[in-house]
Amino acid sequence: MQFICRVGTPDGRVLEEVITASDEIALRSDLSKRGYHLFEARRRGGGPSLALPTFGYRRRIPVEEFVIFNQELAALLKAGLPLLQTLDLMLERMHNQHFRAVLTDIRDQVKSGTDLSEAFASHGDLFPRLYPSSLKAGERSGELELVIRRFIRYMKLLLDARRRVISALVYPAVLVILSIAMIAVMAIYVVPKFMSFFDELGADLPLITQVVLAVSTFASKNWPLILILLVLGTLALRTWGRTEGGRLTLDRLKLKVPFLGPVLHRFAMSEFSRALSTLLAGGIPLVPAFEIAVSSVGNAYVRSRLEPTIQMVREGKPFFSALEQSEIFTDMAIDMVKVGETTGSLDDMLGSVSEFLDEQIETRMARLLSLVEPMMLVFMGIIIAILLISIYLPMFSMLGSTKF
Repeated sequence: MQFICRVGTPDGRVLEEVITASDEIALRSDLSKRGYHLFEARRRGGGPSLALPTFGYRRRIPVEEFVIFNQELAALLKAGLPLLQTLDLMLERMHNQHFRAVLTDIRDQVKSGTDLSEAFASHGDLFPRLYPSSLKAGERSGELELVIRRFIRYMKLLLDARRRVISALVYPAVLVILSIAMIAVMAIYVVPKFMSFFDELGADLPLITQVVLAVSTFASKNWPLILILLVLGTLALRTWGRTEGGRLTLDRLKLKVPFLGPVLHRFAMSEFSRALSTLLAGGIPLVPAFEIAVSSVGNAYVRSRLEPTIQMVREGKPFFSALEQSEIFTDMAIDMVKVGETTGSLDDMLGSVSEFLDEQIETRMARLLSLVEPMMLVFMGIIIAILLISIYLPMFSMLGSTKF
């Protein structure tokens, strides 16, 4: 594709040229090799202005790889290497081509005089919004390496919490899938074979057998259509879930799911508390830290409840009062925040809140797992019992009517 580019040359001139490149990142990389600085790029033909942040939605950088990158970056900075030399060494060791192209652009921006925080922020949602803000706090305080290590600790805690929740949900999900698969096999293949046997004998079928036969016959004859409808329904739900209103509705419904909803609610509160604690500990003022922490929450409904309270804090109202108005945080969490705000140790208290919520999440997930297995066994037992009764009841009727 062709781009209309406004570039700065090594001799200080500003030119507008038409350049061909496969994508925006390749365009920046090619210009940097030629010694040019890209000020603006738009697709030729009157298309919308293009920017690198759009790549954040198409190709995400793996979180684990980003954590390792920051660990190496912090180690090199601690060793006393200059920032540009550190970025060059990181580029030599980078194997992910997409991350390498992005980091090359960041290195070029820093080389031209841009702050490291602004260079990362220029890539939009490709990186967590918390990260450029943390870097900016480190640049202002002169403790960039310390701030990066604090961010690494935050990411590890967040990843660990997510990993525990996901691993706890794997077992129930496997049980549900196996149950559905087994019931589908019996309904589509097993039951019709028995029913054809009853038809040959001309037996009178009870009502429960007739209902099971009707459902089984419909499923066996129309399973491709059912499968297509399920796929289309899933795709439609995912597409709707990407819209603002759809995501808000789905995330709200998730919080109302029995047993699992309270776990997701506490995870969102823990996510917010840990992000805000990290930002405040890095020296960022409360209001901008509050805005960034709210945007880092994954649940859209929780975000929608917290966003209006930002203006309350901006107007001078106590932070704990704003959280209370959101009706998202529990009374105990609000009390802990109130104590932290009163004593001037809000960041430490928010960290304690997130740890307390993580403990509650583990406890509730353990209870959920202890309930899922017997509930699934009971559900499977009822379904299989219905299928067996529908099969054997006609046999008993036939045996009872047979005269020896």
